[in-house]
Amino acid sequence: MTSSAKQILCISFSPIERDARVLRQIHLLSELGEVTTVGFGETPVGATRHVQVPDGLTTLPQTLLGVAKLAVHAHKAAECSSPAAQWALAHAALLNAPEGGWDLVVANDARVLDLGFRLAGTAPVWADLHEWAPEERTHITSWRLLVAPFMVHLCQTYLHRATLVTTVSHGIVELYRERFGVDATLMTNAGPYMELPVQASRDDRIRCVHSGAAIGGRGLETMIRAFRKLPERFSLDLYLVSAADGGAHLAELRAIAEGVDRIRFHDPVRPDELPATLSAYDLGIFWIPPTHTNARLTLPNKFFDYVQARIGMAIGPSEEMVRELENYGLGIVSKSFDMNDLVASMESLTVEQVNRYKHAAAAAALPLSFDVQTAFVRGALEDVLAD
Repeated sequence: MTSSAKQILCISFSPIERDARVLRQIHLLSELGEVTTVGFGETPVGATRHVQVPDGLTTLPQTLLGVAKLAVHAHKAAECSSPAAQWALAHAALLNAPEGGWDLVVANDARVLDLGFRLAGTAPVWADLHEWAPEERTHITSWRLLVAPFMVHLCQTYLHRATLVTTVSHGIVELYRERFGVDATLMTNAGPYMELPVQASRDDRIRCVHSGAAIGGRGLETMIRAFRKLPERFSLDLYLVSAADGGAHLAELRAIAEGVDRIRFHDPVRPDELPATLSAYDLGIFWIPPTHTNARLTLPNKFFDYVQARIGMAIGPSEEMVRELENYGLGIVSKSFDMNDLVASMESLTVEQVNRYKHAAAAAALPLSFDVQTAFVRGALEDVLAD
């Protein structure tokens, strides 16, 4: 590789072409250099080169030997032992690394910190943590007992060595600081600014929408049941991506909604097309119960998608979302995550209120956009790459 452009390696063990946060990250990186990506799926937009990890390879040490290492807390020996990491190391030649080494390596999530530093050599590493890694799936007993301590090991071992650490909400920034002594930088899940008009409501119907993944534990069943109880003037459209369960939870949700024609399911929409699709609605809905730390401190993509779509929001008392919603006057918050409270927060809504929320979203669209929200991160990366 002889290009004079800065050479950046971006690792994400996700289907990158569907991972909105990583796609935005690649867009930023591509303005600073040439980006080689490693992950599942086809070449993402913005990547100069892509090394596609074969589908089906697990991203944690889920082999018999790997599980044994986790069971006895042989965490150092378990590093880079996941089938996906092993494949990446075995095919490192495909990365076409520059002669002088990478100028920057990006590790998306704690599970690739070990691989990121292994491939980085002496290059600076940006660790982008999409959630609070030690409690990613602690609702699953095996994960809590075997994997959570490994995540703690990876964070303790590598985060203080990273040149830049970013994460998604104020609360999670504080957790990384308190637990690991890491001065993480806030980089929200804000999407790019989009020029979309406010589509004012002109009748008493309130058209609601939810976009995201059909994953258990997110309260989607309660959301659908709440809409079954709401008056006829409320409708709910869902744009859901099937989870790794092969669509089992999505089928369960369809069954709960059966017989109610004002609850409709649609095919998922590409991240870059989502705000324009959502703009036809009045309110974006997200009531996620605080069943674990990441749910309690969530500030998800969809929050920012609803803002760019210029629609209002109806959310539960999730502290990170409430902070932003109340700061900009974007919508309503239910008293609790109980279904009756969800219904009560909605049923007295008027069209006048909804239109106020839409105009508030329009006013918030620029300050809550990707370029504004990531200005500090961009400056930090420019400084790193200038060295």
